[in-house]
Amino acid sequence: MVIIITGATHTGKSRLAQKLVERHHYPRLSIDLLKMGLIRSGNTALTPLDDAELEAYLWPIVREMIKTAVENRQHLIVEGGYIPADWQDDLEERYRRDIRYYCLVMSKNYLLNHFSDIKKYADAVEKRLSDDGCTLPYLIQENARYQHMCETRGYCAILIDSDYHPERDL
Repeated sequence: MVIIITGATHTGKSRLAQKLVERHHYPRLSIDLLKMGLIRSGNTALTPLDDAELEAYLWPIVREMIKTAVENRQHLIVEGGYIPADWQDDLEERYRRDIRYYCLVMSKNYLLNHFSDIKKYADAVEKRLSDDGCTLPYLIQENARYQHMCETRGYCAILIDSDYHPERDL
């Protein structure tokens, strides 16, 4: 089984993936680590700020890794924000049936009440080069976009509205 964890920035994707690794002992693929490896090695001229271009660049690589894991009946946790909204269109049913997709979404209420904590714990699992772009309006906008995507596509959204322990829901 492959578990995909996505969502807006700062929603706790890496934290949830780490908790699942500890619980199930599945290997973890951090798309952010893959991204930085490709950027730092010079395999792409893209930068960490090129989000849309990075999604188009990274998804074919991640997709083929997911397919390989399914074909070999290997467990894998894939986490990151570079999963396209139409990811299912790129995978045949024989792959999709072995994939569990979860999208972490913080409610506007949660963001308003916990923004300082979100910023405080932003580096809990992976250190960020810069967190200057993380503003409350930006997080509200991005989480609303992910929630809308889940609603329109029928994806599983884990709504973070009060108590933040998404690992209990999986």
